[in-house]
Amino acid sequence: MTPPSPPNHLDPSELGDKTFWDETYSSDLTHNASTPTHIGQTWFSDSNASALTLKYLLSLSPSPSLDPACTSFLDLGTGNGEFLFLLREGGFTGSMLGVDYSPASVELASRIAGQKGYSAEGEAGVRFREWDIISGNWADSGEREFDVVLDKGTFDAVSLSAETDGEGRRVCEGYRAKVLPMVKVGGRFLVTSCNWTEEELKEWFEWSALEGGGKGEDGEGRFEWEGRVEYPRFKFGGVEGQSVSGVCFKRVS
Repeated sequence: MTPPSPPNHLDPSELGDKTFWDETYSSDLTHNASTPTHIGQTWFSDSNASALTLKYLLSLSPSPSLDPACTSFLDLGTGNGEFLFLLREGGFTGSMLGVDYSPASVELASRIAGQKGYSAEGEAGVRFREWDIISGNWADSGEREFDVVLDKGTFDAVSLSAETDGEGRRVCEGYRAKVLPMVKVGGRFLVTSCNWTEEELKEWFEWSALEGGGKGEDGEGRFEWEGRVEYPRFKFGGVEGQSVSGVCFKRVS
């Protein structure tokens, strides 16, 4: 079957600019130092995305491949680390790592982890480290593959970047190939977006019209749609939709 054409690109904005996020998290660090209850912005909080995603994951947890006691999580573009802390509170006790290309984000998330009792040194510790998913090669990171890789708004931000790769493509076109090596075969990639519909996310991550059939940067691997996170739906002009898409892909090879 011939894959569909990739979705049209989004117009670049400041939300795709690393400087914007460095400044945002630096400001949050300053506020948190004087007011520890200030943890910065939580993406999609108005849609209750984190709680709904946790609910979806818990619905899968009877499966041996998603055992709360040992399932490992990688959070891409972790921001303030909020979602990993919620997973801990939701009963997931496996290893957790949050990565972000902003050093201020990593510092903020690590600080909040300590305030919540989840510092990396503790038994329930959550690790954070600086990592640029676009420029970095996961094989050189010293990290392993994870059972579940999370993306809550990071692909959105990458899609809003005007940056191009060595082939002159917008960097979002290479995102899937960067994510695949991070996910174990049989593992899951769960992406939350307010810029792309479910069908468009399938085109970006399942079909791989841009990179040879869904293969990762090592030339291997493929994602398949597994399920969706259910959000409130609305009707406008006779068309039904939702403002946020949450899609779960399974790495099948």
